[in-house]
Amino acid sequence: MSVAYFQELIESIENLPLEDQDYLFELIHKRRIEKRRLEIANNAEQIIADFHRGEVKKGTAEEIKAYLLEDEEE
Repeated sequence: MSVAYFQELIESIENLPLEDQDYLFELIHKRRIEKRRLEIANNAEQIIADFHRGEVKKGTAEEIKAYLLEDEEE
C-alpha cells in the first residue's frame, strides 16, 4: 500500500465526527485483538497436533536451550 493511500485514509478518518472516530478506533482495536486470539488458538492447535505425532522436543528450559545451541554449532 502506498503512502498516498494511507494519507487519503487518514484524511477520511479525520473528516469523521470525533464520536465516529472513537468508535472506529475501538472497532479496529477489538478486531485486532480477536485476530490475534485466533492466531494464538491456531498455533496452539498445531503444537498439540505436533505433540501427539511426537514431533515436539520435551525437556527443561536448559535442555531445550542446549538442544537449540547444538543445532547452531553444526
